Amino acid sequence: MKKAIITVIGKDKVGIIYGVTKILADNNINVLDISQTIMQDMFTMMMIVDIENASNSFEALADNLANEGISLGVDIRIQLESIFESMHRI
Repeated sequence: MKKAIITVIGKDKVGIIYGVTKILADNNINVLDISQTIMQDMFTMMMIVDIENASNSFEALADNLANEGISLGVDIRIQLESIFESMHRI
């Protein structure tokens, strides 16, 4: 299994989860874990996904998610789990 971390941050609005998960489903990516919260009017979400069988390259996926974020007015980023863990190791 090859895992990646997706983060979404921005002003809450209808369709954020749909926009992200539609791209994942279209790319044959499974959601392994998800956490989301809304603090006042700010939406935050973190997902762990399995990209082992992704139908597009990691770069194309990152671009698709970033573009969806722009259209939704939120920041969407994806990182390989190994890089995420290295960056956040204490």
